[in-house]
Parts: sequence; C-alpha cells; structure tokens
Amino acid sequence: MSDVAVVEAARIVVGVDGSEPSKAALRWAVRQAELTGDAVVAVIAWDFPRNWTGWPPPGDPSFDWEDSARKILTEAIDQATGPDHPVEIRTRVVQGHPAAVLLNEARNAALLVVGNRGHGGFSEALLGSVGQHLTQHATCPVLVVRGPQPR
Repeated sequence: MSDVAVVEAARIVVGVDGSEPSKAALRWAVRQAELTGDAVVAVIAWDFPRNWTGWPPPGDPSFDWEDSARKILTEAIDQATGPDHPVEIRTRVVQGHPAAVLLNEARNAALLVVGNRGHGGFSEALLGSVGQHLTQHATCPVLVVRGPQPR
C-alpha cells in the first residue's frame, strides 16, 4: 500500500439555472478558474414540480425533466463562455432542491459561486432564498455574483 495521498483537484462549484444572474456567476467562476487553475463544476438542480397537495401535477408523462435541465445547463454554458471554454468545465445535473444539491456538491470545494437571483421569487429582492441559504450553510467560501440590473 502506498503512502502517497491522492489529492483531488481544486474546483469551483457554480449554480446554474439559466437565469442571467446564474450566467454572470458562471462567467465569474470561469475567469477565477483561469487565474487559479481550478476546474469549474457547473451544477443545475431539477425536481418534479409540485402542486398544493405535494404531488406532481398531472401532465405529459413523457416529458423528461432531467433532459430539459441538461439542455438549460448546456445552453447557459455556451452563452456564458462560448464554444471554446478557457478552462475545464464539468457538468452535473442533479435531482433535488437547488440549495441542498449545491451544498452537497460544494463539499470540499475551493469556492461556491451563485447568482444573486434565480428564476423564482421576488425579482426586486437583493438576494434569493437559495443564495441566502447557501451563504448561511455552506462549508466553503461562497461568492454571490450580482446579475445584470433591470433598467
């Protein structure tokens, strides 16, 4: 047995949901990774929509929620960084609540980066509920990137 420890490459985890603030967070994470040599892990969380009963609403059973999330993530990466990524970008498409998924993915990360607002909630709020939860509970540093401001 070897005494050499396997060291995991440093990584910057970034939450992406397709919103403009999440694309701004992705651009920031990629620029930071260029400086530090870290890999970027772009994460999108998806879950079945729930109605007031807690059960998924009836709908098209052939709709693939995971595939839809994967397409949103791929499109956001292409829009934010272009086709030739200057750093390694790994993708993760995970079922679950965004805050829980990102907290799990960011364990032992060098940094967790998110946009200040996602697609839900009050658009005038300075910080979304997911970002607020992450800043309070993450085990690594968290950077919240402010997205483009409405005019």
